[in-house]
Amino acid sequence: MLPDYYEFYNPPKLLSGNFALENIPGALADLKAKKPLLLSDQILKKIGTLQTVTDALLSGGMTPGGSFTEIPADSSSLVVNQIAALFRSLGCDSIIAVGGGSVLDTAKGVRMLISQNAGNIMDVMGCETIDCGERVPFIAVPTTAGTGSESTMVAVILDPIKNIKMEFISYHLLPDVAVLDPRMTLTLPPRITASTGMDALCHALEAYTCLQKNPVSDAFAAGALEIIRDHLRTAVNNGKDVKARQAMANAAFMAGAAFSNSMVGMIHAIGHALGGVCHVPHGEAMTILMPYCMEYNFDVLEGLYGKLLLYLAGDEIYAGTPREERGRGTISLIRQMTSEFHESCGLPMRLSETKARREDFEKVAQAALKDGAMIVNPKQVGQQDVLNILEKAF
Repeated sequence: MLPDYYEFYNPPKLLSGNFALENIPGALADLKAKKPLLLSDQILKKIGTLQTVTDALLSGGMTPGGSFTEIPADSSSLVVNQIAALFRSLGCDSIIAVGGGSVLDTAKGVRMLISQNAGNIMDVMGCETIDCGERVPFIAVPTTAGTGSESTMVAVILDPIKNIKMEFISYHLLPDVAVLDPRMTLTLPPRITASTGMDALCHALEAYTCLQKNPVSDAFAAGALEIIRDHLRTAVNNGKDVKARQAMANAAFMAGAAFSNSMVGMIHAIGHALGGVCHVPHGEAMTILMPYCMEYNFDVLEGLYGKLLLYLAGDEIYAGTPREERGRGTISLIRQMTSEFHESCGLPMRLSETKARREDFEKVAQAALKDGAMIVNPKQVGQQDVLNILEKAF
């Protein structure tokens, strides 16, 4: 159904394909940037992924004005504040972020601080509370195919004092350029490939079913699901398959663009809380929670889940499945994918296989209900509902 009114916004210029990295100097010149700060983490520096990027920059005559490669897996407000101070002390004029969701979200936070001339990220906390401010060119180079942070107006940053993952939402968080180069994901281990791929699947699924859905976000979500259907298993089982890697990078970008405009729901709300309280990796939390939350929403979303079977299973299975069985078929298919990845690379199927503990469930439920993603879930959710889902998933 067409909404009475909606907005869709996705401005990043996309550089996708072989040697996309070599086009970054040209993109920076187009943005009138000469002295970028390079952001990444220690793992990517150690395995040589970051060196591939710096070599590509040098081939185009570009030398970073400085670098920060100590971004942790769950970046915090303290790290964002530290990097913003470094940016200013070095006189940098732009940002290149190379990494997964934590690195890209950290870069968004740094850009917010610089553009707003602020010193503490918590001072600009909230949803759509900032204007464009000072222009800070920002190029995102994802090294996983899952978060879609390179195409979203969302940043998730840990408040280390409250131990809560805070969401920052603004059109001004979107990068100017997103670079999808297959060299960036070729070394991802199978388990991370599977968990990030399931995260992208969850983005598309919730984008297609949440209250802010619209025809354009539906198109991005459906396209992402078809690519995931055709390429995720290959990317997990043969990480050196360049075609599958590049396909999954595009799927993550498309799913990110979809949910950036329609938002995500209760699966992400509970997953964010599990990450903040119990430090469960985000992709693993999405994988485990997805079928249980779909069961909870089923009475409201059976029709839409039924439509998703076409994109996730293909036209022959969709056509051969009775209409009244398609919604359940989508949930069964997701359980089947999870089981396959559990067998092939150890992706957890239950919370008991992660750092989650039953004694923390009350805290998780309370944090989940305060998460902004819960607002657009199509069915009202209470604390006992979250506790029931956590118990089933444990």
